[in-house]
Order: sequence, then C-alpha cells, then structure tokens
Amino acid sequence: MKKRDLPVNVLKYAILILILFFLLFPLYWVLVTSFKTNMEAYMATPTFFPASPTFQSYVNLFTKNNDFFTYYKNNFIVSGATALITTCLAILSGYALSRFHFRWNGWVMAALLSSQMFPVVSRMISLYGLMNKMHLINTLTGLVFALTAAMLPFTVMLMASFFDGVPKALEEAAYVDGAGRLKVLWRIVVPLVKPGMLAVGIYAFLMTWDDYLHAITLIQTDSLRTMSAGVALRYLGELSYDWSLINTISIVGTVPMLLLFFFFTSFFSDNPEFFEHFFKNVNGEFASHRTESANVI
Repeated sequence: MKKRDLPVNVLKYAILILILFFLLFPLYWVLVTSFKTNMEAYMATPTFFPASPTFQSYVNLFTKNNDFFTYYKNNFIVSGATALITTCLAILSGYALSRFHFRWNGWVMAALLSSQMFPVVSRMISLYGLMNKMHLINTLTGLVFALTAAMLPFTVMLMASFFDGVPKALEEAAYVDGAGRLKVLWRIVVPLVKPGMLAVGIYAFLMTWDDYLHAITLIQTDSLRTMSAGVALRYLGELSYDWSLINTISIVGTVPMLLLFFFFTSFFSDNPEFFEHFFKNVNGEFASHRTESANVI
C-alpha cells in the first residue's frame, strides 16, 4: 500500500466504523436497558452499563406478563400464513405474467407498480369497510387476507422476474413429451426458481412480522392482537413506561429475526449464486416491466 493512499484508507475505515456505531448502538442500548431496573432506566443521566444487572424483567415477562406470548403466537400464525399464501399466489400470478403475453399486460404491470406509490394508511378506511362487509373484522383470517393483498403487488413482480430467467425451451421440451401446463410448472419451472420463492417468503414474513397499521385497524379483541399492536396498547402507558420490560420484550421479539438472519447467512454463504441470480433478474426484468408500463401510461 502506498503512503499517499494511507489517509484515504483511514478516512474510509473511520466512516465505516461511524456507520457501524450508529447501526449497532441502538441494539446495544435495548439489550443493556433490559438488564436495568426501571428506576435506573429513568435516570436523567443515562448509564451505558447497568449498575446492578438484573434478570427481573425477563422473569416478569415469563411469569406475570403472559399476554405477550399470546401476541407472540398470533404473530407467528399471521406471519407464517401470510408468507405461505403470498408465495403460492405469487408463483401462479408471476408465472402467468411472465408466460402469457396479452395486450393488457402493460396495464397489469402499471397497476401493480402504481399500487406501491400510495401509503398504506390511505387505503385503511376502504379496507375496513370491505372487511366489515365480508364479516372479517376482528379475525386473524381477515388480517391474513389484508396483509396478503398488501404483499402481492411487489412479490408478483419479483416472481415474474425469476420466471423470465427460466428458458422457455425447457417447457417446450416437456410439452413435446406430453406434460401438461400445471405439471410443467410444478415439476420443472418451480424447482428452478427456488431462490425467488425464498426471497418472496422472507419478504412477506418480515413485513408481516413488523406490521402495526393493519393489526391495529382490523383487530379489536386483545387475545387476537399481534405483537406490535398488542405491545403498543398493553405495555406503553399514557404517562409512564416500564422501559426495562419494554426493552426485554423487544429483545425476545427479535429472536425469530436473529434466527432467520443466521440461517440465511449460512444459506447465502453456501449458495453464492443466489445473489448473482437475484440481482440479475430483478434489475433486468424490473427495468423492462417499468418500460412496458410507462409505454402504456
């Protein structure tokens, strides 16, 4: 390394360390506060390490605040069901969008893209009215349907980009051998787009796991609430918070995300071609879809 490059490299590492600090410090603060007493958490002069570390908040969470685990269970049910349904529908819709080219394909893509331009809160009133007419208010089924509908526009476009990367010659060869459309889809095409299915499932699960607005709008019964809405309404008081308990809940609530992170870190390290395939499809095909939609508009 040349001496003249030293200041530049030092500056680069300093910036990276600063960014890393801003990213990790909130996580460190949540973890540390979960081991403090509530009185210490409220001190005007914050302490960066607990004066007397205690597990009392964790004990209280598992013994006295069992409602949290009801929210936790509901979160798993809603997130898992939404991810599964979204993935299945995205496979079928994405395949149709990729393989069946009609004159209104551009309009379909324009509708999918335009649906992502509006904030979620803008459709809450109409969504509530629709769910009320279908008698799905205050049910986990209604919440799953609403979240699935919110996930579909992006996931359909994502799956279509993966299907576009599968050579049509493979399907044509199967048709010659007598295979039907569904058999070709599930036996030949779907195994080739597993990275896309994985990406769609992860996206739907993570977005649903953190959802607050749909849950707070469509669910009123406490025993049916998911984690974000339940914690906000039960543990965040109007005048004072139990900061130690809230941070403990935050730590326990992130455990599934950490497990997913470690699992997929291992997956990506063993399958480096995933990223190459993913970005090649998304960048190329999304650009062509946007052009097609722009021509329609």
